[in-house]
Amino acid sequence: MDKTISLNARILAAASVVGSKEAAGPLGKCFDFIDDTDRFGAKTWESAEAEMQRMAFNTALAKAKCSEDRVGALFAGDLLNQCTGSAYGLLSFDIPYFGLYGACSTCAESLLLASVMVSTGIYERCGAVTSSHYCSAERQFRTPLEYGSQRTPTAQWTVTGSGAFLVTDAREKAVGRSAVITRAMPGKAAEKGINDANNMGAAMAPAAEDTLVRFFRVTGERPENYDLIVTGDLGYEGGEILSDLMRFQGYPMGERYTDCGKLIFYRKKQDVHGGGSGCGCSAVVLASHLIPKLESGELSRILFLSTGAMMSPDSIKQGESIPAVAHLLEFEGRE
Repeated sequence: MDKTISLNARILAAASVVGSKEAAGPLGKCFDFIDDTDRFGAKTWESAEAEMQRMAFNTALAKAKCSEDRVGALFAGDLLNQCTGSAYGLLSFDIPYFGLYGACSTCAESLLLASVMVSTGIYERCGAVTSSHYCSAERQFRTPLEYGSQRTPTAQWTVTGSGAFLVTDAREKAVGRSAVITRAMPGKAAEKGINDANNMGAAMAPAAEDTLVRFFRVTGERPENYDLIVTGDLGYEGGEILSDLMRFQGYPMGERYTDCGKLIFYRKKQDVHGGGSGCGCSAVVLASHLIPKLESGELSRILFLSTGAMMSPDSIKQGESIPAVAHLLEFEGRE
């Protein structure tokens, strides 16, 4: 039976760490830390991704003036095999750790689970962290950068970035306006026969449609009840497909719909083809761009869906189609 999860989780702090290409995009001035070398002081791309997570979570703690002993649990994941970016990046924090693999849906997945924990009183505060790195992801899922292969028109550019969030029970006293997670709709795995690793937007769009339609049917809400509906990283190709699917279902989203993969880069100027992607894509856009708009009052209600293509390097080589998932969070800006 489909049902939403009622939540009452306030974003206590959010932080973002990105690389050079992201800094050159439309949101370049919004991020907390930028490394123009994309290496973050590390010798390997995988170690660089781990360092991004450490930096992002440490920054979120500093913003909230919160010591790590007040954080009950960490929910984190990334695109690397066995989520090594998260495991190594958060190793220095003396906090219970839950490793997640939701592919590019991990930002919403980790926030959903963290919000459940604080809304039910299991923990006072929880952290949600995720990341991706262009160089580590390309090497794992497609070809090493040195190979110099051509990218197809539908291919997306994996974001080099990490987003970290601290959440607490919204009943905890706050100063000023906050971003509050009020409801969630967990995603179901969906697969529609797409097996092209260079067209993940098409693979993920049906999962986003399924989650959105179920949410609207269960709650009675409509797209026009929200200031913005934002998907994680469908990019231009997947975003157009989702818009068509939702219109067919009787829920036209119009100009209130956008995608983090469109927001983070200049499409032509930065030559990103299908837009941005990766775990870090929706995470850094939410942390640096969307949450501040909720806190300032520019936005009042939004739906945020991170979308993930649940493929592995081996499944793609074996010709398997790509299953996808999309988890939905409802945010409100509250005094």
